[in-house]
Amino acid sequence: MKRLFIVSILFLSTATVFAQDMLTPVQYIELYKDIAIREMKRMGVPAAITLAQGLLETESGNSPLVKKSNNHFGIKCKSNWTAGGVTHDDDAIGECFRLYKTADESYRDHSNFLRAGERYAFLFKLDVKDYKAWAYGLKKAGYATNPKYPMILIKHIEQYNLQQYTLSAADEAPKFDAGKYQDDAEEKIVEEK
Repeated sequence: MKRLFIVSILFLSTATVFAQDMLTPVQYIELYKDIAIREMKRMGVPAAITLAQGLLETESGNSPLVKKSNNHFGIKCKSNWTAGGVTHDDDAIGECFRLYKTADESYRDHSNFLRAGERYAFLFKLDVKDYKAWAYGLKKAGYATNPKYPMILIKHIEQYNLQQYTLSAADEAPKFDAGKYQDDAEEKIVEEK
């Protein structure tokens, strides 16, 4: 009996410590809302959409992928990615996912990824405040394979009032002409001969 009591106490202590290390959705939002707003002002991706995707793709910052790669949006390496990657099982075993030094890099790359992708160009013609159109548009463009992806994003936006972050910066979101987009990566200095 005494032994069972001690084992129970150890189990509860371990579970409590583990639970304290887990982020809640509200904590995740608080940590990353300012980055999402900044990215909205920079590139035009609604902050509510960015945060909802981050919540979903990282399991509120607790997924194994985000912990080993800082990849908050489940973006795979593909052939055009030349930086680091990590392997992770997703649609197939051992797929390559982009590796970032910081969450900030992941958020920035997410914005660049959507802006630069031809298949996502139509999204930027949508009203930045229309989160439902953006959610369904991401699915239509093939961002995720889960058929319920838009509904999950919408649920997160409504449950956690993520639209407030989009609305706070909607007037500052750029209006892009998809045909004129260029990645705003740091310019390389070309020496003249």
